[in-house]
Formats: sequence, structure tokens, C-alpha cells
Amino acid sequence: MSVLTIKRVDRLVAMSVLGSMLMVWLVLTGFDAVRILLVQLGHVGKNGYTTSNAIAYVLVTFPRRAYEMFGNSALIGGLLGLGGLAGTGELTALRAAGMSRLRIAGSAVGVIAVLIVGVVIMGETVAPWGDQQAQVMQSRMKSGSLGMTTNSGLWARDGNDVINARGASLQQRAGLSTVQLSDVRIFNFSDDGQLHRFTWAKTAEHDGRQWLLHDVRISTLDATGTHATTQAVLPWKSSLDPQVLAQSVIQPQYLSMRDLRRNMDYLESNGQSPGSYAVAFWGRALYPFNVLVLVLCAMPFAFGSLRSGGLGKRMFIGILLALGWYFLQQAMVNFGTVYGMPPLLANLLPALILMFAAWLYFRRRV
Repeated sequence: MSVLTIKRVDRLVAMSVLGSMLMVWLVLTGFDAVRILLVQLGHVGKNGYTTSNAIAYVLVTFPRRAYEMFGNSALIGGLLGLGGLAGTGELTALRAAGMSRLRIAGSAVGVIAVLIVGVVIMGETVAPWGDQQAQVMQSRMKSGSLGMTTNSGLWARDGNDVINARGASLQQRAGLSTVQLSDVRIFNFSDDGQLHRFTWAKTAEHDGRQWLLHDVRISTLDATGTHATTQAVLPWKSSLDPQVLAQSVIQPQYLSMRDLRRNMDYLESNGQSPGSYAVAFWGRALYPFNVLVLVLCAMPFAFGSLRSGGLGKRMFIGILLALGWYFLQQAMVNFGTVYGMPPLLANLLPALILMFAAWLYFRRRV
């Protein structure tokens, strides 16, 4: 077989898989966008939340949803594309021409590998930005006095106090998510609008009963000048609801790897476990590898049971595999979290299991 013939064969497999994958990706993201829009329309009217806000929410979160659905779309699209070739006998002809199963699977996985580069870039740039904008809209809807910006962190108004926290992270304690604010600035104004007191604290935490400020510096302004005091721990009377605040903090899985790494470094430097941030970081880092392994492991179905099946059968197997992969991965990650398994290993183990299964298949039937 000449080199030119081999390239044409690769193009045939790649285009078949690409067309099916894009169709599945478009359908899945389209249905999901409609579902999210209907949910958001139910919030219209709360704290000035409008229909335009609901549509904007769907648009800015679309890149992240497309990123999340790419893996399943690649899996189902790969099965549909190769299944279509199997149904028309082209897959059999390729095998008769001497093309191995591994080579055909490589052509299908290759086109997915090219696409995943763009998807990863989107997942590290546009998607986190969109999620942050969506979080701002959600925060305003839940609490009209709460806001968050990219550069200056979280802002809130509490009576005569204006509060700014440059960082906010979620902590898991007793099975509940609690929020810890860092680099906290509290501007206290008098009734006539004059700045009366400025408080800076390294961190602020809610212990279940009240807020506590740690490593505090207080600067009080009066007619005689400015007076500064320091305290290790100071109770903070604030009406900020820690649950609402926790919901306002962007979930780790929606952060970019750079932000996840920064949160991990911060927690580790303070003697705390990076917890969910480490799990999310390694999940993002291994995302391309997981997708490619998942698609590769689905290829045996294209050479076997899909040969005589229709579109419905291929879709069914694809959805079944996607669900099986999802539950396997979640089970391993949760197991690893509970029993202290390193996050890298917990995220890598499901892919290694599938790789071993694929190796067994292709070793016997190349």
C-alpha cells in the first residue's frame, strides 16, 4: 500500500469520526443550553435579574459546558463514525487491504487529539472567564449587596461596612463546604459617610457560630489622628451568610489550572490540605489523556458489535460507555479522597485500567 493510499485512508476514517463527533457535540451542548436557559428564566425578577441576564448566563457558561461535553461527544462520535464505516462495509474493506485495527483506531483517535488541543486552550482561558462572569450574576441575584470582580476579589456591603476580600477558597469540614476569606479589608463608615475605621485581616473564617478575623490590624481615625492596634484573633460581627458566600465562590472544577495551582500553594503554605483544589487540578491536567484513552477503549465495539447495528445501537453503547466511565472515575476520585490516596493517582487510575483493557484487546487482535 503506497504512502498516498495510506493518507487517503486516514482521511476517510478521520472525516467520518469528525463529522459524527461534531454533530453529537452540537446536539449535546444545544440541549444543555436550552435546559440551563429554562432554569435561569425561573430566576428572572429576583434582585433585578432580567431575561437578558439569563441569556448572558447561558452564553458565558457555554464554553465550559462545551469543554465538559467534549469527552462524551468524542466517545459517541467515534463510535458513530466507525460504526457508519462498519455498516457500509468500508471497515471490512480496510481490514482486507491490510490495515490493522490499531491503525484504524489511531486514525480516529488522531483527529480527536488535534481537536482536544483547541478544547484545552478554551478550557483554560475563555471557560474560566465565563464562569467568573456567571458567578457575578448569580451573586447579585442571591444577594444584591454581594459582588465579585476579577482583579479586586469579592466585595460586599454590610450595614456601614464595605468589605473586600482578595481571595476566597472553599474548605471541607465535617462534610460541609465552608468559605475562608483571605487578605480581608473592612472599611467602616460613620452615618454621615466618613471613614471611621479600617481593619485588615490575613484571614476570616466562620466557625459555625460567628466570624473570626485572624492576624488583625485596626486603624481608627478620629479628631486626634490615626491610632493603630493589632490582635491575633478578633470576633467579627457581620451579617454575611457563610452559606451564600460559599455559593458565591467559584467551584474548584471551574477554575483554570493556574488559579487552582495558586489556591493549592496558598493552602499548603498555611499548613492546610489542598483537598478539592488538588483533585480538580489533576482532573484538568489529565483531561486530554483521559479523553483519548476513553475513545481508544471504545474502538473495539466498532470492530465487533456495531458491524450489524444501527444508529440507535451505536448511540446506546456510546451512552452506556460514557455513563460507565463517569461513575468509575467519580468512584475512584471519591475513594481516593476518603482514604487519602494522592489526587494524581486517583485521577489516573481509571485511565490506566482502561489502557490495560485496550492493550489486551489490541495485543490479541492487531
